[in-house]
Amino acid sequence: MKSRRKFIQTLAVAGAASTLPISLMAQENKKQKMIHQVYFWLNEGVDTQDFIKEASELGKCKSVDKFYIGTPAPTEARDVVDSSYQVACTLFFKSIEDQNEYQVDPKHLAFIEKNATKWSTVKVYDFVI
Repeated sequence: MKSRRKFIQTLAVAGAASTLPISLMAQENKKQKMIHQVYFWLNEGVDTQDFIKEASELGKCKSVDKFYIGTPAPTEARDVVDSSYQVACTLFFKSIEDQNEYQVDPKHLAFIEKNATKWSTVKVYDFVI
């Protein structure tokens, strides 16, 4: 009787697992790559090009796979587009662990310490790919 119950429980678990999307099951079995986007609203009087030069150093952090930095694109104004920021960075990481390492990287911490007074607001958007 116990072996029959155990068999039925095993079938139930297997059946539930089979309803998960294949992509979700695959993600659970591998490291997830991650994108870390940072948007800066600079204080009045801060030179954007000097700030970009400083922020570009973030791309040299050991765990960063790819790094891009720029300013709002001169695209057509639409209600869904927020171009009120002055500088944005996009950092790619091979894993969430690499992004965690970046958070304590001396270059990242030095950038924050040196430049935190230059922005009024900073927003971060992280997502896995």
